[in-house]
Amino acid sequence: MYKTQGINHLGLSVKNLDRAVSFFVDCLGWEESGRDESYPRSAVGDGCIRLTLWEVDHNLPVNEFQFRQNIGLHHFALEVSSEEELNEIAEKVKAYPGVKIEFMPELVGIGPRKHMIFNEPGGIRIEFIWPGS
Repeated sequence: MYKTQGINHLGLSVKNLDRAVSFFVDCLGWEESGRDESYPRSAVGDGCIRLTLWEVDHNLPVNEFQFRQNIGLHHFALEVSSEEELNEIAEKVKAYPGVKIEFMPELVGIGPRKHMIFNEPGGIRIEFIWPGS
């Protein structure tokens, strides 16, 4: 028996809270909750996962995340239900202002799984993956 029961939420630092929240809400259709301007922070969720987004302190030096250099989050992956859904969301994400595409949908190994990776406007590295089944 495990002592834990899965992820309650994932807390992530972002460069710009408004731009990050807007990406998840406007581009992906998630819902925002729990905004606190005193930090500032907010939460976004899709009904299955909840992210808490914390804006970095711009009075301190802010460094872009380098997934091969920094300890911690490499990326997080969100599963999609079909290859068509992956392609549809990829086009929507590609057109969203401030998104940096690492690669558009491609096979994982020899397939049939496919995935894409990008950075959302707040700087978080995200993967969308279709498991190929």
